[in-house]
Amino acid sequence: MEALPRETTVDVLEKRLREDILAGRHPAGSMLPPERELADRFGVNRTTLKHAFGRLVHSGLLETRHGVGTRVRDYLRLGGADLLPMLVRHSPDWIGEIFEVRRTIGALIAERAAARATAAQVAELRALMTAVGDADGGEDVQLADAEVHRALARATGNRVYVLLTNTLFNAYLPVRAALVAPFLDAGVAHDRLAPVVEAVAASDEEAARVAAGAYLSATERIMLEGLAASRERRDGAQ
Repeated sequence: MEALPRETTVDVLEKRLREDILAGRHPAGSMLPPERELADRFGVNRTTLKHAFGRLVHSGLLETRHGVGTRVRDYLRLGGADLLPMLVRHSPDWIGEIFEVRRTIGALIAERAAARATAAQVAELRALMTAVGDADGGEDVQLADAEVHRALARATGNRVYVLLTNTLFNAYLPVRAALVAPFLDAGVAHDRLAPVVEAVAASDEEAARVAAGAYLSATERIMLEGLAASRERRDGAQ
């Protein structure tokens, strides 16, 4: 029998089952073993198991049907982008795919913002850019930079772009500390992003798209290098 810490039984059980699902030990579409069997395997009661199942159902990894059992949901076919933070926690390899979408969406958002931003939105963008330059420390610069991108999304007038921007930021929150390298120098971070905001202020759609593409490619490269270095340090410490 595999015992779990009493004080965090549901949390640990949820994590264990989630890792088994995401690692493919319980493939999409497969039925989980009967509750009694799983409860005995982990040394928990069925109430605890049901609580863990409930969390995994809520996160989109399981589906239960009374009288049938609990099935692993095909999250890649049926799931939504809200699963990304969980997937990144399981495997940072997802970051590369997230950044690919970030490049495409970010350039389009900048282009649309240049076409649609109001004077008030341009003023907000410039104020947020000042906050980037004034921020103290990599984490604060990183967060200030993120607010500029949220404002760019709002300036498109399209709420879906706003939600997509939020989703992409939320997706890499689990590894945010390893992605701070582009933001360690507030002045450099400000100057790297400023051409995007200035192109939007000038209503120059092409320049905004090109500037955003350059910004996103440059920061992606630096962040991926930082993530790789973080992995090496972690692996070396093990």
